[in-house]
Amino acid sequence: MSEKKEMSFWGHIGELRAHLIRAMIAVVVCAVVVGFNVNWIMDHIFFGPTRNDFLTFRVVNHFSREIIGHDSITLPAHFAVQQKQLFQQFNVMMAVSIFGGIVTAFPYLVWELWRFISPALHPNERKNSVWLINFVWILFLTGILCGYFLILPFAINFGLLFKVSDSITQLFDLSDYATLFLQIVLGMGIVFLFPVIVYFLTSIGILTPKFMRTYRRHAIVLIMVVAAVITPADVLSMMMAAFPLLLLYEFSIIMSAYTFKKIEKRKLEEEKARI
Repeated sequence: MSEKKEMSFWGHIGELRAHLIRAMIAVVVCAVVVGFNVNWIMDHIFFGPTRNDFLTFRVVNHFSREIIGHDSITLPAHFAVQQKQLFQQFNVMMAVSIFGGIVTAFPYLVWELWRFISPALHPNERKNSVWLINFVWILFLTGILCGYFLILPFAINFGLLFKVSDSITQLFDLSDYATLFLQIVLGMGIVFLFPVIVYFLTSIGILTPKFMRTYRRHAIVLIMVVAAVITPADVLSMMMAAFPLLLLYEFSIIMSAYTFKKIEKRKLEEEKARI
């Protein structure tokens, strides 16, 4: 432990490089595994939200039949996607493989990050940081699932059903769909890490729960902007993304208050120990 604390700057750089190399290897290995199964992944996961038997649509239609007597969501039987460029399918396959590799390896990436910073922590801090490390990847995967099952299906449904004229034939570009998929799913995964940022900012004294409560209205406006950025240009998708983000903000206030009280309590104990 003492050797790690006395490590030079370049020693820390070398240690960080080793962790980054292992993290990159993990992403590459997971991406290769995804790549070998890319046909199944493209058919069942990537294009899953474009089918009527998708889980979200089945759940919505089940309750719709109970309430109004018929299905409320019915997508076209065939979702035709066209390829406009020679290597477009290959580029999308690579993007899906890399994205799948990052998502699959994310718990290991967080663990490597913890291994790098843990030697600088006190024993109590190291013990308490274990739950935070697990919390990071759980939040990220929760955001991924929220984007995939909650926001993406309704965005696709809106895009398919919205028509200004029957003379317009809907032709969907493969790259556009891939961009929409990654924009929503990955965007929600990243945004769901907001409570972790709040925890760190509160821990170092930059952020307080009082500040977050005072500027709640400003935060709501910012959340709506973020929801508009990570979703298509329709109000329904934006609201579907904004709702979990608003809940996440309220949860972050609770986390900030808990962390702030813990820090204040520790300061009082340190002052009593000095006296």
